[in-house]
Amino acid sequence: MRIILICIVCFIISLTTPAQQNSLSEKLDAMIEEGIEDWQIPGLTTIVVKDGEIVFKKAYGVKDIESKLPVDENTLFGMASTTKAIIAMSVGILVDQGKINWEDKVIDHLPTFRLSEPYITADARVKDLFTHNLGIGNADWLWIRDSISTTEALKKFQYAKQTYPLRGGFTYQNIMYTVVGELIEAVSGQPWTQFVEENILNPLEMNRTLTISSSLVDAGNYITPYYDDPDEGIVKLGYTFSEQIGPAGMMWSSANDISNYLTFIINQGIFRKDTLLKPETFKYLFKPHAIISQEIYPTQRLIKPNWMTYGLGWFQQDYRGNKLDFHTGSLPGLVAIAGVMHDHNMAVFVFANLDHAEIRHAILYKAIDLYVFNDDSRNWHQEIFNLYSELKEEAIKARKKRENERVLATSPTLDLEEYAGRYHNKMCGIIDVSVFEQNLYLNINDFLYYKTEHWNYDTFITNKDPKWREKFFISFNLNQSGKISGLEFLDERFSKLK
Repeated sequence: MRIILICIVCFIISLTTPAQQNSLSEKLDAMIEEGIEDWQIPGLTTIVVKDGEIVFKKAYGVKDIESKLPVDENTLFGMASTTKAIIAMSVGILVDQGKINWEDKVIDHLPTFRLSEPYITADARVKDLFTHNLGIGNADWLWIRDSISTTEALKKFQYAKQTYPLRGGFTYQNIMYTVVGELIEAVSGQPWTQFVEENILNPLEMNRTLTISSSLVDAGNYITPYYDDPDEGIVKLGYTFSEQIGPAGMMWSSANDISNYLTFIINQGIFRKDTLLKPETFKYLFKPHAIISQEIYPTQRLIKPNWMTYGLGWFQQDYRGNKLDFHTGSLPGLVAIAGVMHDHNMAVFVFANLDHAEIRHAILYKAIDLYVFNDDSRNWHQEIFNLYSELKEEAIKARKKRENERVLATSPTLDLEEYAGRYHNKMCGIIDVSVFEQNLYLNINDFLYYKTEHWNYDTFITNKDPKWREKFFISFNLNQSGKISGLEFLDERFSKLK
């Protein structure tokens, strides 16, 4: 009897009239407007689909602060890691075509596939490439601090060390999705970019969506990335065109295109009566495949989920007694979030062009509260804004603590010229250290360049990275003979070449 009553209540809630929907949209719009002002977001778009219909779609603000050109529903934003779900769907199509199975060993399709542990290489299955639990440590260095090709990145990836047992933990791993891109090509005979365009984007009429990020300029009507720097205010950032990890997060899309994508998801893999994915394959994408025991998002402190898992390109957790599939996307100056509540035929997507504009989480949960539960009681924007304001304060305190712990009036052990030279790491590449006007300069893979200043002893600190907006420590190691043997930079060890 209790189950019947719950079903009746849920059914009644779903029967919103056009007037009620307008009221819900006005409430969501009001929160977004307030959030944009508080976060100082230049441009943003939000799409909500319910029961196969677009119930909310709106563009806000400007593409570029200087030009003041407005964002519209065809403006391109970075999908970032929300790309991963589309890549998983692409492999699902290959499964439906009988060309591959989720439990196939990766090495059977990609004989060149190598990881640092031979037994993991031998046992890694196709589905494992999506779930961040193969036991290999993070290797984002290969795209954040290098501009090598996909082939070279995957060769170097084999030097990423195992950090936990096979399928016995969770470390977010972008490079595995690069492997998926190569897998798609090996099985289909097409580059992943072409396969996605022909099998997903074209059928879904996502005509503005890009699979090659560097084609953005030719496409036109796109946003500028921004960052809210605590010292400088809102600053413009450069674009991230790291094609070597394209399948992990380099796609771009617009509000209009995403509307079709969400409609396709709500319709369980069907779009305009065309079935892109078989029902069993579509459901497999959203099954929990890996358990997550650690905090992934600070917003979990507000949501307080009882469990968290990962599907194939989707985080999953409970919210108000329902399963929520979602995924964020983050690149310098760009954010996105996608959320789906399958049991209520409801999906949300948010784009913005401000780094760490966490209003995206507020919009997701507010939209669910409004369109699923008809509940306007919680001020999600204020709660999340306060949470991240506290986190910013903690970061400022940590930076001041670090400065207070600096040992003053120390000098490098050796003359600066002794620190100059070439340093090598099998996975991370080359750091060239040079001296100019009594300062050390770093050249990292002919891709990143930093000026440093002395911190204390044999540790130096870089200037602020123009894209990531951080300063980084570099520490030099001396051997028993008092000579420089290597350096440590961002938790990676480099040996000095003779």
